[in-house]
Amino acid sequence: MKKSLLRTDKEISKLYETYADMVYRLCITLLKNPFDAEDAVQNTFLKLIHSRKSFEGPEHEKAWLIVTATNTCKDTLRRASRRDEPLDAWEMQAPDLNSDPATADVLDAVRSLPLKYRTPVYLYYYEGYSGAEIAALLHRPASTIRNYLYEARKELRKQLGGDFDAE
Repeated sequence: MKKSLLRTDKEISKLYETYADMVYRLCITLLKNPFDAEDAVQNTFLKLIHSRKSFEGPEHEKAWLIVTATNTCKDTLRRASRRDEPLDAWEMQAPDLNSDPATADVLDAVRSLPLKYRTPVYLYYYEGYSGAEIAALLHRPASTIRNYLYEARKELRKQLGGDFDAE
């Protein structure tokens, strides 16, 4: 009998333990809702389980998970049924990722950015990817990513005040 999946339970568990927090942080940044973020994480790892993709190394695994999680979140945002959700569902805040009030203000400001800015900002500042790497992950020109980061910093300066350091 032919094996249907390329990965063992042990391999899946190891990938989950290694990357689940990173995938969750990306999903909560994009979706702004802890319940939807948890669903997106679960769906991302389900796609991993069913994928026959072989990875060239840890960076390739991480990049695949980032792209898959981003696409899963975009699909969630596109779902027509979301338009019928009660407004109070959107009022829920994400769990406290950091008890520092200044960091919480920055995270709130990042979450309020348009989706096209949130993903590059998250990948650049929180995951440490370069602009060129983000461009490759998101299949966008590097100049577009640089512009998104520039526009996002400008918006964050407005929201957070003039003392925002954009590096």
